[in-house]
Amino acid sequence: MREAYLDNSATTRVCPEAAERAVRVMTETYGNPSSLHTKGLEAERELKSARVSVARLLSCEPREVYFTSGGTEANNLALFGAAYARRRLGNRIVTTAIEHSSVLESALELRRQGFDVVLLPPGADGRVSEQALFDAVDDQTILISVMLVNNELGSIQPVEAARRAVRLKKAPALVHVDAVQAFGKIPVRPAKLGADLLSVSAHKIHGPKGVGALYLAKSARILPRVFGGEQEQRLRPGTEALPLIAGFGAAVDALPDQAEERTQAAALRDRLLAGLEGIGGVRVNSPADGLPYILNFSVDGIRSETMLHHLASRGVYVSSGSACAKGKQSHVLEAMDYPAMRIVSALRVSFSRYNTPEDVDQLLAALKEGANTLARSR
Repeated sequence: MREAYLDNSATTRVCPEAAERAVRVMTETYGNPSSLHTKGLEAERELKSARVSVARLLSCEPREVYFTSGGTEANNLALFGAAYARRRLGNRIVTTAIEHSSVLESALELRRQGFDVVLLPPGADGRVSEQALFDAVDDQTILISVMLVNNELGSIQPVEAARRAVRLKKAPALVHVDAVQAFGKIPVRPAKLGADLLSVSAHKIHGPKGVGALYLAKSARILPRVFGGEQEQRLRPGTEALPLIAGFGAAVDALPDQAEERTQAAALRDRLLAGLEGIGGVRVNSPADGLPYILNFSVDGIRSETMLHHLASRGVYVSSGSACAKGKQSHVLEAMDYPAMRIVSALRVSFSRYNTPEDVDQLLAALKEGANTLARSR
């Protein structure tokens, strides 16, 4: 059976360049980067090369890139590290109600610890308004965390407004941006975005799972969450997962032209949108101006799980939202005040450079069949 993998916001297929680099490091350049012998020095060169590659794509200095186990750890390190480092300067943390769970749950834990956490709701377009952000920030705000691209809807958030709010309100805040879904797809330059901290992940760009990075501006300071070594400038100590890090660097180096890839993704999204018009009861949840790699829609009356199983039996793989939610109802669509049935019937399609028009056509054929044959809930 032909497979159409359309769940690339959950994870991507590792590209050959990344897989080959990881294997080479595991079998040839396998020393500990902290060791002083020849094998250690070879490994250290691999580590430096990957750091330079990630820094180049972020237009930052290599020393501002700290490798982590992925986006979730990078987000946790950013939120807890910033909150604890600046708690003497204030108590307010401003974020949004549609963040990835690794940010949202970290913020709620900080609320339980006594911080004043503000969760900004999205508008009908899946974006948080700049005015709401300005209104929430005060001179006691120590951290603002806003994602660049929403992982369920593809909506692009006004992250640059966070820095303007800091200046306007004279807040002692650090600005964190979760750029996991944007990295490698649109230009992500922390300095231009006004970010002090920014999180990225390898497995969203055809790199290996288990590795990501946190950008930390050299002018900013946060506290570590782990102790016990000199690695990563003591901010994230422990022997580096060098094969994964090297694979991350190779995946970055293998990225094609971003503008050309967005054009291809937009063509696939438009083909899908056109096809959905011929299927009754479909409601599109993603905004028209969102990142074209993600399209979220609901098939009225058919629960996501039911449709997912039907599609998988036809070799088509999509999701019902964030993979980290493991099937739980979308907090993003809940925050947008959608009706319950629209939420429980939502599907997310996400493209990568390996997808083709044939993948879209296969999805549409399976969707149409499911819409006509599957039992509907009311």
